[in-house]
Amino acid sequence: MSLNVVTKSIALADGREITIETGKLAKQADGSVVVRMGNAMLLATVVSNKEAREGVDFLPMSVDYQEKFASAGKIPGGFLKREARLSDMEILISRLVDRALRPLFPDDYHAETQIMISLISADKNVLPDALAALAASAALSVSDIPFGGPISEVRVIFKAGEYLINPTPTQIEEADLEMIIAGTIDNILMVEGELNEVSEEVMIGAIKAGHEAIKDHCKVQLELTEAVGKTVKREYSHETHDEGLKADVKAKTYDKVYAVASEGIADKALRKEKFGAIKQEYIDSLPEVAEGEETPSEFLIDKYFHDVEKEAIRNSVLDNRIRLDGRKLNEVRHIWSEVDYLPGAHGSAVFTRGETQSLTTVTLGTKMDQQMIDSAMNSGYNKFMLHYNFPAFSTGEARPNRGPGRREIGHGNLALRALKRMIPQGDENPYTIRVVSDILESNGSSSMATVCAGSLALMDAGIKLKSPVSGIAMGMISDPETGKYAILSDILGDEDHLGDMDFKVTGTDKGITACQMDIKVDGLSYEVLTEALMQAKEGREHILNEIRKTLSESREDLKPHAPRSFTMKIEKELIGAVIGPGGKIIQEIQNESGATVVIEEVDGKGIISVFAVDGDSMADAIRRIKNIVAQPEVGETYTGKVKSIMPFGAFIEFMPGKDGLLHISEIKWERVEKMDGIMEVGEEVKVKLTEIDPKTGKFRLSRKVLLPKPEKAE
Repeated sequence: MSLNVVTKSIALADGREITIETGKLAKQADGSVVVRMGNAMLLATVVSNKEAREGVDFLPMSVDYQEKFASAGKIPGGFLKREARLSDMEILISRLVDRALRPLFPDDYHAETQIMISLISADKNVLPDALAALAASAALSVSDIPFGGPISEVRVIFKAGEYLINPTPTQIEEADLEMIIAGTIDNILMVEGELNEVSEEVMIGAIKAGHEAIKDHCKVQLELTEAVGKTVKREYSHETHDEGLKADVKAKTYDKVYAVASEGIADKALRKEKFGAIKQEYIDSLPEVAEGEETPSEFLIDKYFHDVEKEAIRNSVLDNRIRLDGRKLNEVRHIWSEVDYLPGAHGSAVFTRGETQSLTTVTLGTKMDQQMIDSAMNSGYNKFMLHYNFPAFSTGEARPNRGPGRREIGHGNLALRALKRMIPQGDENPYTIRVVSDILESNGSSSMATVCAGSLALMDAGIKLKSPVSGIAMGMISDPETGKYAILSDILGDEDHLGDMDFKVTGTDKGITACQMDIKVDGLSYEVLTEALMQAKEGREHILNEIRKTLSESREDLKPHAPRSFTMKIEKELIGAVIGPGGKIIQEIQNESGATVVIEEVDGKGIISVFAVDGDSMADAIRRIKNIVAQPEVGETYTGKVKSIMPFGAFIEFMPGKDGLLHISEIKWERVEKMDGIMEVGEEVKVKLTEIDPKTGKFRLSRKVLLPKPEKAE
C-alpha cells in the first residue's frame, strides 16, 4: 500500500524547526501525526466514537501523555521494568493539553473521545511537554472530528530582560518566569506557570510573546488540514431537544431564580435549597400526562433549568454588581487562621476563607526521605513535596476514596510552584520538606487556601521562608452583546462553574510566584486581563495581611520534636574513614548515637549531614565523626589507649586510626630502664603530640611533659 505522507514545517526565530508529519504512522486512528523538533518526536493520535452514549450530556474525553523510556535509551526501574501508570508529571502535562482543547469542542458533541500523545524519541535539549498540545491539535486537524481549533502551546521564559520561546533546559535555569501558554490564532485559552516574584506587566508581556508564536503554529496546521482534505468535519446528532419544554421552563422559573440570585445569600446550602425548591415547584406544576402521551423528560428539565440558573445568576451580577453571596465584586470572604494546631506535627496551620478550609501540615525529613525521580526525561531527587487531598466530605458528599485524581495532582502542583521559590536552598535548608493540605471544606479556590495554609505551616515549622505567599482565585462574567463584564475576586464554586474565566494568582508582597488561567470565552482583551491581574494583586495583599495577623514571620527555632541538622565538610580522602569497611563505622555511629548520618561527595569534598531528634544524640554523633576526621595538631593533648608495648616504648592510639610512639624516655621525668610493668595494653594514657615527622608522617608523643617536673636536689 502506498503512503500518502504530508509534512509541514514551522520555522522558529532562533533557527530551529518543528515539523508535523501525517500519513505514515497509526493510520487507523481518526487522526494521527508525528511532531518533531531536533531529535524529539511525539506521536499523537485521536479517536472519537461515531455515536454518543445515551444519557450523556458532556464530552467524555480523555487525554493521556506518556514518555516512553526507550525514547531516551532507558529501561524503567521497579520490579516490572515497563511503563506503568502515568507519573504525576505526565498527568500534569495531560491536564494542560485537556484544558486547552476541551473548550473548543461543540457544546452538543458528546461522543467518547480519546487523545493519546507519546514521546517516542527524546532529545536532551528539547522539552517535549511544550509540543504536546501542538501534536494533539494537529491530530484533530487531520481528522473529521468537529473541533474549533487549531490551537498550540508554547513555553515562555523571561531571562535577562528577554522573552524566549520554547527554550532549552539550560536556558531555563535561573529564569525569572517560566510559563506554558495555549491559544488559538485569535485568543488565549490557558496559562500556567511559576514566576520569581515578577510584576503583572512582565507576566502580560510573556503572554503576548507566547501568543505571537502560537499564531504561526496555528497557520501551519490550517495548511495541513487543507493538504489532507479534512476541512469538512463529520455530521453528528448527540442531543434531543424539546424547544417547547425549554421555553416553558424559562418562562416559569427565570424570574424566581433571578430573585434568589439577587438576595445575596451567603450560605451555600441555603442557596442550593432555594434553587432546588424552584425546580421542584415547576415539576410539581406540570399537568398529569394523559394515557398515551409522553412524560416530560427529567433529563431535559434538569438541563434547561441549569441553563436558566446560569443565565439568571450571570445577569444578576452584571445588572446589580452584587454577587450570589452578597459580596461586592472585589470583596474577599472572611478569613480566619490558626497555627500550631496539631502538637504532633513539625508545623501546622488551619486556613479558612468563607466556606473553604485547609488543614495543612509540614513534616521535616532527612536526605534519605527525598523523593526519587525516574522518568524518560528526568532522573534525580526532589526534596520539596506538596500533596493536596480533596475528600468527599469537604463538599458534603459521600463517595469512595480512590486516592488522588488528576484534579488533586494539578491543584497540589500549582500550590507547590507558588511556594517552592520561597523555600531556602542549598546549605540554608538541609531538610526534605513534605507539605500536606487536607481540604476540610470547599466552596471555591481550595488550591489557593492550600497556598495560604502552606505558608503559615512552613513558618510555624521554623522554615525561613523568603516571604509568605498568598493566593486568590479570580473569575469573570461577561456579555458580548452588551459589552458588560464583571471581574470577581475570590470566586465561589458556583461562580467558577458559571463564569467565563478561572484565574488563580499567587504571590508575595514583591510580585507573582505562580498562576493558572483558563478562559472559556473568546476575545478576552489584554486590557481586561490587566484589570483582572491588578484586582487580583489587591486581593492578594489583603489576604497576605490577614496571614500576617496570625504569624508575621517564620519561627526562630524548630519545634522541640522536629529533627535537628548539622552539616560539615571533610576532605574527600576521609569519606572512607567515616563510612568504614562495609559501612561498619557509620552504622556504629548511627546505632549508638541514635542520629541519622548521610555522606555524599560534592565538588571534590565530603559533605556530612547529621539529623537527630534531640541535642544529646546530635552531640554524640558529631563528637564521634569529629574524632574520626580530626587532624592531629602538634601541641594538643589527647587521651589514648596503649595498642602495643615494645622494649623502647609504647604505641598509643591517640585518635581513631592514628598511632604514635611514646618513647621510653618520654614516659616519666625520671629515667625508665625497661618497659616491664610500666604500662599494660588497653590502658588509657593522656599524652601530648610533640612532633610530626615531615618525611615519614610518624607521630611522636610525650607523657612526661604533662607531669610536674621534679625539683633538682640541692
